[in-house]
Amino acid sequence: MTPSLTALLCLGEMEEGEGKPQPGRDPSPQPGCSVRTPQDSGGSRVGEALLRIQGEPLTGVSLPGLSVGLRPQEQAGTLPKPTIWAEPGSVIPWGSPVTIWCQGTLGVWEFYLNKEGSSPSWYRQPSLEPGDKGKFSISYMTQDYAGRYHCYYHSPTGWLESSGPLELVVTGAHRKPTLSALPSPVVTSGGNVTLQCGSWQRLDRFILTKKGEPKSSWTLDAQRGPHGQTQALLPVGRVTPSHRWMFRCHGFYRDTPQVWSAPSEPLELLVPGVSGKPSLLTPQGPVVASGQSLTLQCRSDVGYDRFALSQEGRQALPQHPGRQPQAGLSQADFPLGPVTNTHAGRYRCYGGHNLSSEWSAPSDPLDILVAGWFPDTPSLSVQPGPVVASGETVTLLCQSGSTRETFLLSKEGAARPPLRLRSKYRGGHFQAEFSMSPVTSAHNGTYRCYSSLSSNPYLLSHASA
Repeated sequence: MTPSLTALLCLGEMEEGEGKPQPGRDPSPQPGCSVRTPQDSGGSRVGEALLRIQGEPLTGVSLPGLSVGLRPQEQAGTLPKPTIWAEPGSVIPWGSPVTIWCQGTLGVWEFYLNKEGSSPSWYRQPSLEPGDKGKFSISYMTQDYAGRYHCYYHSPTGWLESSGPLELVVTGAHRKPTLSALPSPVVTSGGNVTLQCGSWQRLDRFILTKKGEPKSSWTLDAQRGPHGQTQALLPVGRVTPSHRWMFRCHGFYRDTPQVWSAPSEPLELLVPGVSGKPSLLTPQGPVVASGQSLTLQCRSDVGYDRFALSQEGRQALPQHPGRQPQAGLSQADFPLGPVTNTHAGRYRCYGGHNLSSEWSAPSDPLDILVAGWFPDTPSLSVQPGPVVASGETVTLLCQSGSTRETFLLSKEGAARPPLRLRSKYRGGHFQAEFSMSPVTSAHNGTYRCYSSLSSNPYLLSHASA
């Protein structure tokens, strides 16, 4: 056993209170320090220490390695300062592997890694060929490995001062927060928007990051929301289409700043442009029964690579890749069903290209009306009758015994939105009269009527017969 290895093994075996050698001095055994071989009593512990001294890889649960209870004396300026980094990065999902690297200068004997506040506080690794790097591997990342690290190295000329700190963060320790844009993720060029990150786990700090710009991150203190959740707001000004505005957020507790939640769903701000607007339609028609499946289609004669769908008043902005159903056309389908009251509203869609941050002009709006939300079923009658001569006048009468402010008349299979009329109270009923004059063959078809309230014009009653 070489003198330096003997000294290191002796350091690992010392009992508390015994004399300890100072790094950089004569590494011969000190008083009160006995050097043992793997065959000595307590052989499994000594053998383990010896294996690590001889370069046994440190992975996963074996990371703690050899404990050294003494901080190296720093000799600032005598050797180049080491650098420390993590691969694949310093923010690691729970359960994933990560490697911490420490790089010094040629001729390094050993590298030491210190995690602030840990016990034992030191992990060591003999240098790798060609002798200027140390490697510390974690096979399964958990919150136990999250924290602030420094590295040192030991060479023939002595110890070195520590590297700069490495913040190693684990994500996925808490449920993901929500990220939304207020008032909408669709922003006019040069406009302002506020990003809101929130959690029901009462996380008290949030990290908001912008994709593609490593230095673009914000740490925000949380405030108590109106319903007991915690949230943080970040105003964003001068949104332009010059680059992607893609965000995520994590949450954490103030006393464990390197233990983050899972990431929120990504949120992209959309800045409409002036290129050809797509068309938005639905095969089912604009009136959909509650519980029915619903798919919206965004189409364009421009070869867009991706499409985005916005719903007025909602913060979600789903995107789907474009496909080409035939030459010269591009399209994306957005399945939304089964339908609930949250799907009722006004929609627009946008087209974009993968290599550009610019989006098209918005499509014309499409109103999706959800029937069956109110319990009443209006009645529908026709005067003078369902069979009429071309050129005559027909009146469809929609009535309800419930208090309703608006009636809608829908033609089955028609793509255009239903006709709307304000109700009138007559003869103990709320009613509306829909007149068609003069009647042509274009009026042929099956009609139904619905009632609604002005507080939410997109939610309807059951359909009439």
